[in-house]
Amino acid sequence: MPRRQRPRHISDALIPVGLLAAPPALAANPENQFWMTESLVVQASDADIVSLDLSQRFRKASSNGEQQTVRVLIDHRIAKAMQVGGGLAYFRSGPEQEMRLFQQVTLTKGVWMSRTRIEQRFFDTADGASWRLRQRAQASVPLDAAKRWTLIAAAEFMFHLNRARPGDRLGLAVLRNQIGLRHPIGKALDAQLLYMRQQTFRDGRPDAVAHIPWLTLSWKI
Repeated sequence: MPRRQRPRHISDALIPVGLLAAPPALAANPENQFWMTESLVVQASDADIVSLDLSQRFRKASSNGEQQTVRVLIDHRIAKAMQVGGGLAYFRSGPEQEMRLFQQVTLTKGVWMSRTRIEQRFFDTADGASWRLRQRAQASVPLDAAKRWTLIAAAEFMFHLNRARPGDRLGLAVLRNQIGLRHPIGKALDAQLLYMRQQTFRDGRPDAVAHIPWLTLSWKI
């Protein structure tokens, strides 16, 4: 019997994302976390999308404990494959609180998405704003003809542009790799389950690596 081959568009999409795999962390102690997000997406107009996200991040005390987040985002389409947007977010954990402003540009082509985001992060433990650049590349590959099952593979690089706190690392600070599935479970409700490996780079001490199952429920109206 001839061997069944994987569809070429799936292989082509996964190879570049695979090349972005994280380098091994030297003597790092891995940690297991669990994240959950509830998202409401509103099509405000033909060109505008408003999103509201709530998240719960279950983490160990060594990673500043459990965290709750709220995020509001507005995206505006200025061309067929380009959106510009921005928003604000609030992050709360035991040791500190953060208010975040951000601006972003999103490009799409076929199964590919690229997002560039600039963040201004205001911590109650720092005097000034921490500036961060985030670059994300993602492939969303349909696995069936009806496009009900979608494979998600992504990598995201985060760069600190200044040092607002003594422990901040200039340059590449965090690398995230994600893979998982998205599937509709209702007329306007999607479920997405990802595995994420998050590596935080540190100067003069071992990197921190977290293994995170991440469940997202998204309502679209």
